[in-house]
Amino acid sequence: MTRPYAEVIGDPVDHSLSPVIHRFWLECLGLVGDYRARPVAVDGLAAYFADRRTDPAWRGCNVTIPHKLAALGHVEDRGGVRKSMGAINTVLRESDGGLIGTNTDAAGFYAPISGMDVAGVPVVMIGAGGAARAVLFALARAGVGPVTILNRTLLKAAGLLGDFGLKGDALPLNAPLPPAGLLVNASPFGMTGQPGLELDLSPLPEDAVVYDLVYAPVETPLLAAARARGLDTVDGLEMLIAQAAIAFELFFGEAPPREIDAELREILTR
Repeated sequence: MTRPYAEVIGDPVDHSLSPVIHRFWLECLGLVGDYRARPVAVDGLAAYFADRRTDPAWRGCNVTIPHKLAALGHVEDRGGVRKSMGAINTVLRESDGGLIGTNTDAAGFYAPISGMDVAGVPVVMIGAGGAARAVLFALARAGVGPVTILNRTLLKAAGLLGDFGLKGDALPLNAPLPPAGLLVNASPFGMTGQPGLELDLSPLPEDAVVYDLVYAPVETPLLAAARARGLDTVDGLEMLIAQAAIAFELFFGEAPPREIDAELREILTR
C-alpha cells in the first residue's frame, strides 16, 4: 500500500519550508507518511486537482502563491472561506474523492499572540494583500480597537476595513505611525530580495508588540529595529509553524509535538 502523503503546491515552491516542518513532525511521531513540494503552474491547477481526487494516498495539500484564490474554484467551500478571507491555503481529500478547501493562516497568525489581551487595542498593519485578509479576519474576531492600514493603494486598504467591519483608517506607506499596541507587517517588505521597511517606531508605546509575517530572513530589519527599542516581537516562523501544525493534524490525524518547537526552529534557521 502506498504510504499517505501531503504536499505544498505553488509556482515557484522550491523555497517552501513546509516539507522540512511536516517531515520533522512525521519522524518525531513515528508516523508513516511523507510531505512534498510540488510546482504547479497556473494552467496546470485543474489537472492537478483532478488527478488527486483519484489518489487515495493523497491526504491534501497546502496552497501558496499564486494559487490561494484560484484553488477555490476546484474545491468545496463549506466554511465560507471565499466570503470571509477570500482565499484558501489548505485542501483536504475525503475518502470519496471530494476536496474541501479551508484556511489555517488566520489561526496560525493568532496563535503566537493568543495570550495577549488585544481587545480594544489599536493596531497598525502594513499591507493589504492576501496575508492581510487572514490577519484582519483573526483580529476582528478578537475585538481589537481601531486598525490603521498603511498601503500603496488606499482604496484597497479602506475596502478591507469595510469587509471585516473594522473601524480605522487607510494611510500611505510613508505616513507616520499612530500609537498602537500591535504593529503587524503583512507585506513582503523586509523579505529577501525585497526592500526593507523604514519605519519610525518611536510613536509605539513601550508595551507594544511588533509582529512580522516575513520568515526569510527570520530577523527582518523591522524586528531588529523593534528589539533595539526594547519592544516585544513575534517573527514569521512562529506563524508558519502554527498554521502548519493545524494543517498537519488535518492531513495525518495527529497533533504535532509542539513542545519541541525550539528544535524545529533550529533546523529551519540553519
